[in-house]
Amino acid sequence: MVTGMVRPSQGVARRPVERATDAWVQVLVGPAEGAANFVLRKFTLEPGGVIPLHRHPHVEHEQYVLSGRIRLTLGGSVQEVTAGDAVFIPAGVPHRYDNPGPETAEFLCVVPQTASYETEWLD
Repeated sequence: MVTGMVRPSQGVARRPVERATDAWVQVLVGPAEGAANFVLRKFTLEPGGVIPLHRHPHVEHEQYVLSGRIRLTLGGSVQEVTAGDAVFIPAGVPHRYDNPGPETAEFLCVVPQTASYETEWLD
């Protein structure tokens, strides 16, 4: 039985985001920590960083911007999101992240724990 956990994000390894420029992801809580239903990830987007246009056909995203500024392409619109903004991305909706700078942007992203996680790159 899992009793819960607390862990500093500074100690969690980060890896580059696939096909992105100056973007990193950390899995803060997931199956390895005993989470059966959701995965909590932290993304870091350096100034000038880009996560290209993509979509996840079967997985929705809930996000919360911690710091910085992100130009978010969501479906057919482009909008700026900043610290304190919450974002919902339904399954299948194309999205892209650009950090126009000059400061690093960070956001949390929660996705359901699934057997597979398909990403369709559109750029």
